[in-house]
Amino acid sequence: MQYLGGTRGTGVLKCKDETPARADYDFDGFLRKPGEVTGSGEIRMPPDALRQVFGREDIHLLTDDGRFLSLRFSEKQLPPANDSAHMDVAGDLPLQSEWRH
Repeated sequence: MQYLGGTRGTGVLKCKDETPARADYDFDGFLRKPGEVTGSGEIRMPPDALRQVFGREDIHLLTDDGRFLSLRFSEKQLPPANDSAHMDVAGDLPLQSEWRH
């Protein structure tokens, strides 16, 4: 696996037809094999909103720059009053050349 760099910004978290909250994100990108980019990193949002969506499998992030990302929680438990969670990221990730180093 090859490290590509990072990307960060803000967007709207979506669960099916719901929009629970806005979120900040900071993701790292990796090239798994030619043409297959994957990511992982952190989202930050108000603790109450994060608790409402924690553990769900239908989570997406629509970034302010128009990307639609599929998110999956990496952790099994969310500490109380936490405003961040680690995520595995797939979907409309930047191309290999678009990651910042």
